[in-house]
Amino acid sequence: MNVPVELKYTKEHEWIRFEGIHAFVGVTDFAQVELGEIVFVEVETVGETLSKGDVFGTIEAVKTVSDLYLPVDGKVVEFNTGLEDAPELVNDDPYGKGWIVKVELKDASDFSDLLTAAEYEALIGA
Repeated sequence: MNVPVELKYTKEHEWIRFEGIHAFVGVTDFAQVELGEIVFVEVETVGETLSKGDVFGTIEAVKTVSDLYLPVDGKVVEFNTGLEDAPELVNDDPYGKGWIVKVELKDASDFSDLLTAAEYEALIGA
């Protein structure tokens, strides 16, 4: 299971990568394996300001649909449009080309509830 140390994680199996006042969010390698073949990713919250824990979209696999939860407070400023034609990028490259949204951070200081790579590995039993 791939768990990059430079990222932060949530108990809902999202990852987040900080870049200044922005952050990229996607689902973890563990999550994409558990979901199976991803066939559709829907995000209708671009332009909306959401709170940590709010649903920002859904991800559909062959056998299930799951909500996606925002790990921080912020404004969803971009959806990875590459997923429209190739949702399997979430399976193939979950931490790279398979990112789902870009968020403008509301408060770039309180991330105490996010997990480190080691904490996330402990959560999933890796």
